[in-house]
Amino acid sequence: MRILVVNVNTTESITETIAQQARAVAAPGTEIVGLTPYFGAESVEGNFESYLAAIAVMDRVMAYDQPFDAVIQAGYGEHGREGLQELLNVPVVDITEAAASTAMFLGHAYSVVTTLDRTVPLIEDRLRLAGLYQRCASVRASGMAVLALEQDPLAAMEAIVRQAELAISEDKAEVICLGCGGMAGLDEQIRQRTGVPVVDGVTAAVTIAESLVRLGLSTSKIRTYATPRAKKVVGWPGKFGR
Repeated sequence: MRILVVNVNTTESITETIAQQARAVAAPGTEIVGLTPYFGAESVEGNFESYLAAIAVMDRVMAYDQPFDAVIQAGYGEHGREGLQELLNVPVVDITEAAASTAMFLGHAYSVVTTLDRTVPLIEDRLRLAGLYQRCASVRASGMAVLALEQDPLAAMEAIVRQAELAISEDKAEVICLGCGGMAGLDEQIRQRTGVPVVDGVTAAVTIAESLVRLGLSTSKIRTYATPRAKKVVGWPGKFGR
């Protein structure tokens, strides 16, 4: 089984961190391929960058020329998953939905701890769209930019733990979701500090994608995610526009 794990930003070190975390939980025989978009922002922290990332992720996946069995979109709250589901005949799993749906098996209510406050509405909207917001106690911002997760990991950890503790004490969350692909690998440390289950969307997405492949299931193509109608796309150099 080969699963493509696509970073939504163009920072190669984040792609590698995400891929390493995915490989840590992948079953024997599952190959994880980390992909970085050819274009886009170095970090995704707003609507403009998120919509740009949606196009870049679709372009990168469609340019991959080897067989694959599933795709993971490794951006929390980002756009584009629906487009990939139209373009592909294999399962597409978004880490936002993977984390939240997994958290709902583990407690009555979950909270998301993300990066900057400006990303909170994007995440709330994506959870509402996915039908997962009803059991979301809160979406809290750590105040750390995406790239700061690598540049100052100790400060990032403390900021994330602080917001997780507030989510538990003030918002009554029973499970914490890490609301950024760049937070991959921090779940165990935060679990030890807070005493509650902590869900990393990357690892949750890997196990969900593997399960769908083994079950022989993929996206329904009968209506909402039907293959795009054949038509001319003017001026776009990407593969799916040819």
